[in-house]
Amino acid sequence: MTLELSKKLAGEKAVDFVGDGDVVGLGTGSTTEYFIKKLAQRISDGDLDVIGIPTSKATERLAGNLGIRLSSLNEYPEIDLDIDGADEVDGDFNLIKGGGGAHTREKIVANASRKFIVIVDHSKEVERLGHFPVPVEVFRFCEKFVEIELGKLGGIPTLRKGFKTDEGNLVIDTRFNMDEPSVLEDRINQIPGVIDNGIFSKRRPERVVVGYIDEVKILEK
Repeated sequence: MTLELSKKLAGEKAVDFVGDGDVVGLGTGSTTEYFIKKLAQRISDGDLDVIGIPTSKATERLAGNLGIRLSSLNEYPEIDLDIDGADEVDGDFNLIKGGGGAHTREKIVANASRKFIVIVDHSKEVERLGHFPVPVEVFRFCEKFVEIELGKLGGIPTLRKGFKTDEGNLVIDTRFNMDEPSVLEDRINQIPGVIDNGIFSKRRPERVVVGYIDEVKILEK
């Protein structure tokens, strides 16, 4: 319950950064659900009029059912603001994302956005990335090859059983001793067959909203 309250506080606070008329990236995950629900309430109350760009089919269903107007990157290739969660965030705002398997779409939407805000509960703050495994999205036909290549990088790969991304691909969750997130992000993506991985070191957020039991802290770079 403590973590859920922390998520709720962070998610709802993030709505304060949304402006009327914005095109907003809608992230995926339990914390962003609180943001999306609060955003829908503000829209229903007549406070905001926005267009949402969902990062997953699950987010698309949730936001659409709540009455948020939705579109796509093909219609809006430049986004005002993206608000999303994270599985880990360090002191330099490097992230690991993809616990929900939507990290490829999430990374694209984040890169298309002028501003990127991450919302997390306090348990997601870490001194160093790597407690959470790095999700790696791969094409189905080269799973074993990619696992071997991830091992060569020092990773311990584990196929996410019974899971497919929205694009029908596999996810290999890989544990690393992560010294340089930026270098590792590049090296993983250089493996043939890898679509993208869950390290966000190139496109880091400008602001991180952290929920605690009874307060919200806003961190900025």
